[in-house]
Amino acid sequence: GHVVRNWKVRWFVLLQDKLLYYKIEGGKKEPSPKGRILLDGCTITCPCLEYENRPLLIKLKTKTNTDYFLECCSREERDSWALDITGAIHAGHPVQVQELHRMKKSFKLLENISLHHIVERMCDSSAGIKLTRNLEQGNRYKETFTGSALVDWLISNSFAVSRFEAVTLASMLMEENFIKPVGARSIEATRYSDLSEQFLDDSTALYMFAESNKKNTSAKEELQFNISELSGTIVKQGFLVKQGHKRKNWKVRRFVLRADPAFLHYYDPTKEENRPVGGFSLRGCLVSALEDNGVPAGVKGNVQGNLFKIITKNDIHYYIQASSKAERAQWIEAIKPLT
Repeated sequence: GHVVRNWKVRWFVLLQDKLLYYKIEGGKKEPSPKGRILLDGCTITCPCLEYENRPLLIKLKTKTNTDYFLECCSREERDSWALDITGAIHAGHPVQVQELHRMKKSFKLLENISLHHIVERMCDSSAGIKLTRNLEQGNRYKETFTGSALVDWLISNSFAVSRFEAVTLASMLMEENFIKPVGARSIEATRYSDLSEQFLDDSTALYMFAESNKKNTSAKEELQFNISELSGTIVKQGFLVKQGHKRKNWKVRRFVLRADPAFLHYYDPTKEENRPVGGFSLRGCLVSALEDNGVPAGVKGNVQGNLFKIITKNDIHYYIQASSKAERAQWIEAIKPLT
């Protein structure tokens, strides 16, 4: 509400140039609209983080600088409304609507930002993020921090200039398993498919450093482990798109194929360190092309085609996209003799 800042249920109707809202009486909308929001010159913010305990908000600012806060009933509904409203705002500009669709399907790290560097700063005993004990629904968690505390820390340390950018970075930290959610509130958010919605800028959502970042493995031990895998002759390398194992999203990776010993490693091109983020032995693997007429079981998200699959001897399935059928064939031909 504009006068009394309370929240009221309204029935909304989206037209080409305006958004009408109606009062609900007896379970039915009144015949005449209670008000309207003219979309010409509007800007939309979604997700809107101005209300900490209301993660399902859309904010509309009209060209006369009037703010409207609309709360949806689910994240799916919020995103659907935001997409359709944006399409109406940019009517006649389909390129902008297509760009919004692409943004919904990808979540890219800002340029020149190293996640390893951010985590090192977070762990600093003097300037890092403060770890505290937190209580949620009767459960006590040690060495945790809240979502809003991490967003504040990222902004104050100049890793982000806005809360939206900070949420982007925090989401990437969680995606790459540097931090993990703890407690019902933050874990529940990870059940949604869009990465941009899985980290909560919220003082009740708890997070902690992932176990992999607590291991005190010395650099010497780590180097000895990698030498055996990385000592082979490089047979082929290049950029491919790989589906993640946990969240099933697609990420660009630089793949390096080695022989003697036969390994396929992949690297994150956004990270400064020239160390693989994953890899596996090719001995006993099966590699095959996937047909482009339909999406096979196990594959989710935005699939452009030119897919191939590698199954390791431990029955781990890797789904990879090449930029063309010719490139896919080249990779398969290079991998097969090493299996």
